[in-house]
Amino acid sequence: MNQETRKILIEKVQKLAAESQKNNDPTGWFETFYVEANEDTSKIPWAKMTPHPSLEDWLKYANLTDQKVLVIGCGLGDDAEKLAEIGAKVTAFDISSTAINWCNQRFKESSVNYLVADLLALDDSWKQSFDFVFESRTIQALPLTIRNQVIEAIASLVSPGGTLLIVTRLRETEATPEGPPWPVSELELSQLQRFGFQEVSRTPYIDVNQPTIKQSRIEYKLIVDS
Repeated sequence: MNQETRKILIEKVQKLAAESQKNNDPTGWFETFYVEANEDTSKIPWAKMTPHPSLEDWLKYANLTDQKVLVIGCGLGDDAEKLAEIGAKVTAFDISSTAINWCNQRFKESSVNYLVADLLALDDSWKQSFDFVFESRTIQALPLTIRNQVIEAIASLVSPGGTLLIVTRLRETEATPEGPPWPVSELELSQLQRFGFQEVSRTPYIDVNQPTIKQSRIEYKLIVDS
């Protein structure tokens, strides 16, 4: 995807997101965007059609065989499929029914349990139910007005002793950036400590198409009280 095409798509994302916020529906634009893409992956700027390289790198040193795994905001399913490939028991959800239908069409023989769900209105049975939770670029896609709620919802899904892996853009200040995406601040991430998470590692990630944007893969462990 060339830079001009990417710019046009990002402007469309920002317009749809702004309209959704005005209608007090900050997540509503995702379904609209997938529908209007009309099964053309070139119109989805975040759809790489391969697992995220930072996830693949992390998996070189991890063993998730038979672990209960959740992929948040799974998009077109590539990360979820990679996790299933290594033997994890994967549930993956997205708020867009069109995206989930797309996943089921792409991976007809998949063992992944693809579901339509809203991160901010998940069933209570999901709480503390997953050994490993993967969040890639979902927090940054949602506005700062609901960011604390989003982070709390994600934190609630990890089982005691489990792992949360986040891939996100980062920002240096607490000033509200233009977006989406809205990079995540250190203060926002510090909320995870209050829920019992300890940062295990942080690895910078460089997108060759956007080398100046600060991004990281951050691994957290939910500490069990002794």
